[in-house]
Amino acid sequence: MAESIYDKPHFQDPDSAREYLERLRWPSGKAVCPHCASIGEHYALKGSAHRPGLWKCRDCRKQFSVTVGTVFERSKIPLSVWLQAVYMLCSSKKGMSSHQLHRTLGVTYKTAWFMSHRIREAMRTGALAPFGSGGGDVEADETYIGREPGKEVRDGPHHKMKVLSLVDRNTKQARSMVVDAVNAKTIMPILRENISHEARLLTDEATAYNYARVYFAGHESVVHSRKEWVRLSDRTVHIQTVEGYFSIFKRGMKGVYQHCGKQHLHRYLAEFDFRYNNRAKLGVSDAQRADNALKGISGKRLTYRCAAS
Repeated sequence: MAESIYDKPHFQDPDSAREYLERLRWPSGKAVCPHCASIGEHYALKGSAHRPGLWKCRDCRKQFSVTVGTVFERSKIPLSVWLQAVYMLCSSKKGMSSHQLHRTLGVTYKTAWFMSHRIREAMRTGALAPFGSGGGDVEADETYIGREPGKEVRDGPHHKMKVLSLVDRNTKQARSMVVDAVNAKTIMPILRENISHEARLLTDEATAYNYARVYFAGHESVVHSRKEWVRLSDRTVHIQTVEGYFSIFKRGMKGVYQHCGKQHLHRYLAEFDFRYNNRAKLGVSDAQRADNALKGISGKRLTYRCAAS
């Protein structure tokens, strides 16, 4: 019988989890001080007076551990439990609810909710490289979900929260953001900031994209109102890739998370972008995806404490 992934030492023992994280964050084998960013022959503080994994910087003389300056700093949750939560959230294609984490990990619901949001913060890459560099194709589309705070429910999508997503066909990467309105005034500055002027933009017939040809090398659209999903004369003209991304996002948000406030929506988008950009089809395994998420924990420390039950 094959060994369960959760039988691995770093999922069971806090010290093994710390050593695993040290190898991941400090691949050169040299500790990096989070206070002054120096990489040197810092020395480990040993003995009964010091907890395992405590270091002292030779330059600024401050103490630190591998969790200082990360989402794990000052958390009372064992690091091995944190690593389990990261793996669960990264290996579930449509996400994992805080209730499921709470039941599986044996922590309170409040703790599980807190953990999942910190992990989503770690998944946020902040990538700024423009899509479509070198003249590639970029698909853009918008979708609607939930309810905009303070908006009355009425016909049409105007009372819903609005999401814009881009997919670079060459790099197979997605980038999503929450927008306040779906019009040219809101959408075009975002497109210009995130897409290379050499790119060909592919959209539907929404009027928000009417002036795209002014800013990009090309702009083609399909007319959904006429039931045109792929242009017959040029089958590269479609937005089915970004629509496929939305299908996974919607299934996760409606089937797993069910409700999301606008103040947290950007984190859920970061989660779905991260899994899409590190998916199995691109050769990324569940373990590699979890490791990639752990590499993003720096500079995103906790803002309040939450202890495990």
